[in-house]
Amino acid sequence: MKHNLLASIAICIGIFSTSSAQSSEFVSSGFPQLDEWVKSCKVERPNALGYPGNYASRLDGFYQWYTANNMQNILINNAGDPFAQSGALSSLTFEREVIERFAPLYGFEQDNLWGIVTMSGTDGNNHGIYFGVNYLKKKTGKMPVVYVSDEAHYSNYRLCDVQNLDVQLIKSDEMGRMIADSLEAALDTTRPCLIIYAMGSTFKGAIDNQQELNAVLARHPEIEVYRHVDAALFGGYLPFTQYRYLVNRQQIEYESISISGHKFFGIDSPCGLFLTTREVYDNQASFDIAYLNANMRMISCSRSGVEPLKFWWLLNTVGIEGWSEQASAMMENTAYLVNELRRIGWPCWNNEYSNTVFFRRPSPEIVSKYNLANSYDDRFGGPLSHIVVMQHVRKDIIDQFVKDLQGN
Repeated sequence: MKHNLLASIAICIGIFSTSSAQSSEFVSSGFPQLDEWVKSCKVERPNALGYPGNYASRLDGFYQWYTANNMQNILINNAGDPFAQSGALSSLTFEREVIERFAPLYGFEQDNLWGIVTMSGTDGNNHGIYFGVNYLKKKTGKMPVVYVSDEAHYSNYRLCDVQNLDVQLIKSDEMGRMIADSLEAALDTTRPCLIIYAMGSTFKGAIDNQQELNAVLARHPEIEVYRHVDAALFGGYLPFTQYRYLVNRQQIEYESISISGHKFFGIDSPCGLFLTTREVYDNQASFDIAYLNANMRMISCSRSGVEPLKFWWLLNTVGIEGWSEQASAMMENTAYLVNELRRIGWPCWNNEYSNTVFFRRPSPEIVSKYNLANSYDDRFGGPLSHIVVMQHVRKDIIDQFVKDLQGN
């Protein structure tokens, strides 16, 4: 089955990888409610600027191959460890290949690697926190304290609540980065430290200064440390830029990382990657499940078998070269948006390395038209909105947005 599937995918890549731009043709379902919803999605997609979705993704070829083989009528369930023996009617073989091919981008070595394709970025963070707790408990016999910035994605402290963990929210500076002195003041030197680094804070697109924060932790060798990076969107595009060292664990130390698949990579449903070391995985609680003939150390049992195939397809149809071109265009268009806003005198701010631009909030009509995300910060004059410059946010869309602002 494995070789037949490989052959089918290889053939279909040749047939469909040059598929045309996403069709605007409308096909009725026969259900008015569904049809109206589809029409609204197609109208709103080009102006979706406030959230980190890639609306220029191309999975046309994947779905042509998938439906041509009636795979939509077969359950593909990746229940198990992709680094163990693959089960029937799963895509675990492809899931493992995806992990192994992405791993070098983040500085992981093949002989010390474990990971899964997750159900979402939050699922990846959940595994990072859970694995970190188990790793530190096994090494020290103590429950850790979790440290995370007050501008990190809310899922991190929500997950700590789910796992009943002690959390210290560390103050961030005005641009959204965890303050090193505040971390040091909050450290409990009697317990292990599980620190979550935000690689792209939710609203301002800030990256915690890992080198500075690691230096704080290095001053306390009595504290056992586990570092998890919530890389979400930024973990997608940074490996394809001059800032790739920020996600390379050989250059900036960390134990696990979570990256979203439905953001930069453009997969059409929530999913992601969770990468860690084999050492961390081997220090998890062992759960041998007889009916699965597997050791289930991860949190989830059933995982989608389709999302790993989409990752695999994109690796082979877009790949490093394509993603590098996309990341370069995103950074160029981010700088263009900042320059255009400043040209018309509209207050705006942008963190280094970031494709997120936040600015004085415009009228409700513009917020609605461009699906902008909002926040509030007295340090920047109060009401704010932001744009996340993804692959579909081209210069012509930016020009129209700025034109609308000028008439605001």
